[in-house]
Formats: sequence, C-alpha cells, structure tokens
Amino acid sequence: MNRKYMNFCQSCGMPQQNNGDFGTNADGSKNYDYCAYCYQDGTFIEPDISMQEMVDKCTHIMSEMKQIPESEARAMNMQFIPYLKRWK
Repeated sequence: MNRKYMNFCQSCGMPQQNNGDFGTNADGSKNYDYCAYCYQDGTFIEPDISMQEMVDKCTHIMSEMKQIPESEARAMNMQFIPYLKRWK
C-alpha cells in the first residue's frame, strides 16, 4: 500500500495499515473509510450498533489487546469515536 498517512476506520477508530484492514464496497473494491471488521460488501456488519455500544466494544478490545486499563481505553474512545464520520 502506497499511502503516506495512516487511515483510521471512521466507525470504530481502528488504525488501517494493511490491505486486509480495509472494508469492501459492494463491487468488491476497498473502502478506505471503514475497516473490514465494520464494513463488508458495501454494508455495515452491525448496522444497528449505537455509538455508545461501539465505544463499549472498542474499550473491551483495547483493554484486552493493548493491556491498558479499561478506564483509560474508555476515555480514549470517548474522545475519538464520537468525531468519526459514521457518528456525526
């Protein structure tokens, strides 16, 4: 991938660095706004998830994967996720 900046999923905030990180449009092309965990084949995987539910989900994942305190992960997500494209 030849991008000069890092993308972040505009639904969950996940950093997108590799081709496999990106979601797909209905025609199979890469979608550079959303990650593969949020968006496939032109639709959201969880179309009815609320912003608060996304914050909760990402907080859990971050605290497990990055091994940071849940309170710190939640604070980070509350400062970032509400400003992403999907939640505006």
